[in-house]
Amino acid sequence: MHDKDDKIIYIGKAKDLFKRVSQYFLRPQVGKVAKMAFEAEYFETIITNNEKEALILEMNLIQTHYPKFNILLKDGSHYPYIGLKKTGYPFLQIKRNTKDKSFDYFGPFPRSSSAYETIDLCNKIYPLRKCNHIPGTACLYYHLGQCLAPCINDVSVETENQIREDVKSFLRGNNSDVKTELTKKMLAASDACDFENAKEYKSLIDAISHINIPQNMESNDKKDRDIFAFSSREGYLSLAVLLFRKGALLDKKVYIVEEFDNNEEQVADLILQFYQKVPLPQEVVINNETVVDLLSDLIDASVFSISKGKLHDLVLTAKQNANNALDEYFLSARLDDDKLALLEELGQIINIETPLRIELFDNSHLQGSSPVGAVVVFINGEPAKKLYRKYKIEHEEARDDLKSMEEIVFRRYSRLKEENKEMPNLILVDGGLNQIIAADKALKQADVKINLFGLVKNNKHQTAGLMDINGHVFNIENKNIFFMLTRMQDEVHRFAITFHQSLRNKKMKSSLLDDIKGLGDKRKELINKAYPDINLLKEATVEELSQLLPKDVAEELYDKLH
Repeated sequence: MHDKDDKIIYIGKAKDLFKRVSQYFLRPQVGKVAKMAFEAEYFETIITNNEKEALILEMNLIQTHYPKFNILLKDGSHYPYIGLKKTGYPFLQIKRNTKDKSFDYFGPFPRSSSAYETIDLCNKIYPLRKCNHIPGTACLYYHLGQCLAPCINDVSVETENQIREDVKSFLRGNNSDVKTELTKKMLAASDACDFENAKEYKSLIDAISHINIPQNMESNDKKDRDIFAFSSREGYLSLAVLLFRKGALLDKKVYIVEEFDNNEEQVADLILQFYQKVPLPQEVVINNETVVDLLSDLIDASVFSISKGKLHDLVLTAKQNANNALDEYFLSARLDDDKLALLEELGQIINIETPLRIELFDNSHLQGSSPVGAVVVFINGEPAKKLYRKYKIEHEEARDDLKSMEEIVFRRYSRLKEENKEMPNLILVDGGLNQIIAADKALKQADVKINLFGLVKNNKHQTAGLMDINGHVFNIENKNIFFMLTRMQDEVHRFAITFHQSLRNKKMKSSLLDDIKGLGDKRKELINKAYPDINLLKEATVEELSQLLPKDVAEELYDKLH
């Protein structure tokens, strides 16, 4: 559906197009559906060969255009897996999907921290490879007895495979033998008065016990299974899911959205969105036959409902979670009530069209070091993280925040204009009138016209209103609009600070040999071996360096040293 300005406001799919479209206009409608029907100016259709194609196309189009009447799940996080390399010297990695066939996978884990803790534990127990790149000399882990140093030792395939099988067994929960062996070592160390090592063994035993804590809910068949239930009340829909992996409860999630369209079709759409990020289990159980019928041909898993037995008890548990979530939602302040309504009111307050797309800017540095800029994008009141952008400040006056703001705003919109990409309805900057003037100067330089305002703070350093280029302040009295703007402001500040900290950390670990084109890790090792002292390296001529490096790389290194 397009509005009068040719903007896409809704994307949907249907087997019966006439029936689906006419229901919006031939029945009495209220709320968002009535508003959508009123705003729709014309329709555009795309014919696909089957429902799966339609589903994929719908998801891709929604993620491209962000139509304001499409309801999207807020939580798009991937569950982490632990990947174990199938060949070569074994090592472990965190993986966000299971597409790389060169790894065996274990999980998923409910949180990244759990996966990292498990990897850390395995690295201490087994002599796994720890280095991302094989160094030329043995590292500290070899001297600690936590690696066999394949960098300098010829480790047999049999040994590699044995380590791999031991780690697989451990990650599958077969760790009683490991605990027994560690207990023996702990007692032996204690008897020898080696209390430091005894304490280390005790810590490992405690860590294994921690990851062995039994689940509150388990199913005996050890299957991967998701159990969905939904309920609705006063125009809101609650969808709960219990995720079981290998028979154990991995996580519980609940999503609250506004009712829009037929409940069963909306639930089916939300479940399909859920599986865009979460791998499909063997079974999907849902407390509604109609939803089962809608999904059975669209996802490659066994989809069914159930009316008795232990699985039915879990369905009832999921239903109770859905009901409880609605109770909590209606008791809360409900900032997320209706973001479109809040955005419309915001537009009326500052006399602009509804700002469905808002972009916010911030910059960060530490006394002029590692200066960065950042922009975050909110569409329909929700963060669109794949559209966030980071900028390394290029001008020389790194302490000058106004100059930095001018630079990143110009770079942002001159590029959007050059690539003919969508511009925002509203730009928000932090820092008062001077920041607004700097951003306005950049917009004029880029030759684009976009509504520009600054976030004004009160004496408690809280967002209190918006200021235009003339210094006029528009007070925000609606506390939900206030909270929405504060959340946006916090997000751009978080994004900028995180980027600045990552650059600063990299800089602290940087080497004089960094940033020279053609000088990779292996060539750096050659240089370090030949010239272990920086003064010896500085005394080397281009001809001497050329014996180790290509001529152009040697010349660039020489120039940097001098």
